[in-house]
Amino acid sequence: MTSIVFPGQGSQIVGMSKDFYDNYDIAKQIFEEIEDYSKLDLKKIIFDNIDNNLHLTKYTQISIFTASLIIYKTLESLKKVDKLKIKNMLGHSLGEYTALTCSEKISIKDCTAILIKRGQLMHDSVAPNVTGMAALIGLSANEVRKIIDYNKLKIEIANDNSPMQVVISGEIRELENSKEIFIKNNIKKFVKLNVSAAFHSNFMLNAQRELSNLLEKIQLKENKINIISNYTSNASCDNNVIKKSLMNQMANEVKWTESVQNLEKSGENKIIEIGPGNVLSGLIRRISNSFDIVSVINVSDIEKL
Repeated sequence: MTSIVFPGQGSQIVGMSKDFYDNYDIAKQIFEEIEDYSKLDLKKIIFDNIDNNLHLTKYTQISIFTASLIIYKTLESLKKVDKLKIKNMLGHSLGEYTALTCSEKISIKDCTAILIKRGQLMHDSVAPNVTGMAALIGLSANEVRKIIDYNKLKIEIANDNSPMQVVISGEIRELENSKEIFIKNNIKKFVKLNVSAAFHSNFMLNAQRELSNLLEKIQLKENKINIISNYTSNASCDNNVIKKSLMNQMANEVKWTESVQNLEKSGENKIIEIGPGNVLSGLIRRISNSFDIVSVINVSDIEKL
């Protein structure tokens, strides 16, 4: 059995998936389908990064989704997917939506509409330069949480990425004030992230509520592929459970470490990362050494399967 993982925001690369678009008709077809649904010129955004739009949240999410999806659909058309015997799919934040589409629980049309809305909501959620995020290297989420609680810091854990990497969210001034405290408590690196807002925190609650109104109307299709939720870190193929978890995702912690640990407990030992970059492969290796991991980023990577 195999699990498929999909990357989230931050993995974008100018020109991502272009070799698939240039070489496979199915990739062109899916790409143009998403362009039609989104009313965006994604070629200019993804392949040329006109006006640096690829790095704006309202365009980044639909762009990464498109790149990941056309890679997966190309593999599917080449009959590479059937032999994998996929049991689980999961993605990091945005990547969870890619997982839902590739598992065919959500249609491409519906997911495009959701991500256009999600990207805009997250882009507009708070005024610029008020909130942000920082990556902490060197301690686990539990250790970081203890430091936050003991020092009464007004920040939240946004992503539990690995036992040695945690991302926090909050007001910029609170993040800056917390840096010295974390360094004194054995954080090896404190890296302010180039993002527009404090994602996966209470600052996203209004955006989460608004997106939930759209998610409520979406019909998920039944199948036997499990989705591992960022919100709960648990696997489920129950659409009611999946939707409820998704509706709580935007303003809550991404439990990536627990998700991978639960995958390991289930006996899974093969993971394929599909989409731009191989960030998740690196994080998974830091969580567990029991997985055989393959990244499919370029056409040449197809030979690995």
